[in-house]
Amino acid sequence: MKNRWELSRIGIFNYWYYGYQEFHFKDGRLLLRGQNGSGKSVTMQSVITFLLDGNKHPSRLDPFGSKDRKMRDYLLGEKHVSNIEERIGYLFLEYHKPGTNQYLTTGFGLEAKKDSTSLHSEWGFIIYNPFKRIGNSENDLKLYKEEKINGKIEQIPLKQSDFKKELGFDGEVASGQEEYQELVNKHVFGFPDIEGLKKFTWLLVQLKSPKLSKSFNPSTVCEILTNSLPELSEEELTPLTDTIESLDYIEKEILETERDLKSISKLNKVYDFYNSVVLLEKTHYYLEAKKRI
Repeated sequence: MKNRWELSRIGIFNYWYYGYQEFHFKDGRLLLRGQNGSGKSVTMQSVITFLLDGNKHPSRLDPFGSKDRKMRDYLLGEKHVSNIEERIGYLFLEYHKPGTNQYLTTGFGLEAKKDSTSLHSEWGFIIYNPFKRIGNSENDLKLYKEEKINGKIEQIPLKQSDFKKELGFDGEVASGQEEYQELVNKHVFGFPDIEGLKKFTWLLVQLKSPKLSKSFNPSTVCEILTNSLPELSEEELTPLTDTIESLDYIEKEILETERDLKSISKLNKVYDFYNSVVLLEKTHYYLEAKKRI
């Protein structure tokens, strides 16, 4: 499909141990290589499926399903390593239509403070101006403002209010997870409703599980794939139910016809015998009359 969006770029700014990092896709595909513990899983789990549906439950952020780490922990860094008191970071996922210069970006801004057990604030966003991209060029949307601190130019991440001003009319900032899902579904996937998006991301979570072959047998995988199918609408079910009802009616008609045929066959057998007797009598009368003549 020519008009289908393809994954183009992952962007991470001021998150985990990243300053600013981009990961570029080739034809919608991305390969990450690195030693164990280098951050491959954290990187991917923080982006997919979080930036698809905005679900930041701890089990979604750990490839093994652990609930030990929250999004706040990834933003501030591990306690025994990082001394960050508060931090604002950004995650974004950019899409591209092949053969065009059109782009679309979805993402989240995150703010955390060390004295809180959860995120201080969060804001999902979408950039639907096809010619507006996040970057450092003059016409790009910037996730930071530059300030001179101790004689050095620093990139200070934008707060939510500043980000809204920077975004302007090029996109929208979602007021909550459900609104973010609505925006992503509307502009990227186009499911009939967000339930389709939720089932899609649920399936991705299941299939992304490590050591899938040890956790699931073929019947379990079949069940997962079956459960991921969208529910049929009433419009789709109506022709099917009409056909089933029609088959039931036809079957009933066939049974009644067979029963009538059986009864008629018995009557026909008796009537044939009656006709034979009448024919015999008339033949006898004919022969007698002929003899007399």
